[in-house]
Amino acid sequence: MRIAVLFGGASEERDVSIASGAEVIRALDGLGHTVVAIDTAQGVLGPAERTRLLAGGIAPEPPASSTLPAARSAMPALLAGAVSWADADVIFIALHGGSGEDGTLQAVLDLVGVPYTGTGYMGSAFAMDKDVAKRLFLAAGVPTPAWRMAPPVPEDAVRALGLPLVVKPSKQGSTVGLTVVNDAGQIGAAVDQALAFDDEIVLEAFIAGRELTVGILDDRALAVGEIRPRLGEIFDYASKYQDGGAEEIFPADLPPSTTSLVQKLGLRAHRAVKAGPYSRVDFRLDQFGAPWCLEVNTVPGMTRTSLLPQSAAAFGIGFPDLCERICRLAIERFRRKVR
Repeated sequence: MRIAVLFGGASEERDVSIASGAEVIRALDGLGHTVVAIDTAQGVLGPAERTRLLAGGIAPEPPASSTLPAARSAMPALLAGAVSWADADVIFIALHGGSGEDGTLQAVLDLVGVPYTGTGYMGSAFAMDKDVAKRLFLAAGVPTPAWRMAPPVPEDAVRALGLPLVVKPSKQGSTVGLTVVNDAGQIGAAVDQALAFDDEIVLEAFIAGRELTVGILDDRALAVGEIRPRLGEIFDYASKYQDGGAEEIFPADLPPSTTSLVQKLGLRAHRAVKAGPYSRVDFRLDQFGAPWCLEVNTVPGMTRTSLLPQSAAAFGIGFPDLCERICRLAIERFRRKVR
């Protein structure tokens, strides 16, 4: 296959996306496919640019906005790459956050008329908007922590959600801009911090307990995993992307009934937001053993040690095979759509 891998971009998750893109490109190269590397903020990369960009790592903090490519330059560069897309059998989306995950890119690709991996524009938008996604979870019978949209009166938020509570941007990933608040007096500062990344802010009840995740592939729930952060009480940016930041256990040590329930709810949440052939669904398991759905990630991390690949590996699906399956599922979906 001729595969164009889109990665990089201009969001705060640029470094994470580059790491995903690097692993996907290596895997698909290794399988003998012809791979074109496209940074959506810079365009098609030549061999030297590709080697240089994909050799970097992920810093403990998201890149400062001043270091990111200008957001307004991203889409023109993206459209300039359409010449390469026209010859591609499939577009592999390895972008995280911003216009690469919120449905904008997916809508552009629908207009170009080429197959692309993952979720369509509508499901991408639903899943990225945490307020909309949580409403869809509840409608589908998937428990999710109580929430309010900012700006609330701090006392009202505490009365409704309790303490601690989570303050986070509504349309961001990788815990960018997220704060766990333990005192009502901290809410204002936490909201201000989140507003640096989004114009809508979610205040959410904090569920104390175990962090779980489950991969979804081709309408099937994969292995449930548990994440045990070592750098703090939540699975934050540093815990996710720094060596030794967290212990990730696949499959999780859970009663079979709990594993089955998380898989069932994960698949239900995936379908509720109209996610595509694959996703990753995150949960918290409270002290009573009840799972609470946090979000559906329609473009989850795709390094070999990312959570979706680990969930698949526990089901006997290796990383190169996973990347190729994702591409073939995208082509199958496109063919069904254009019949």
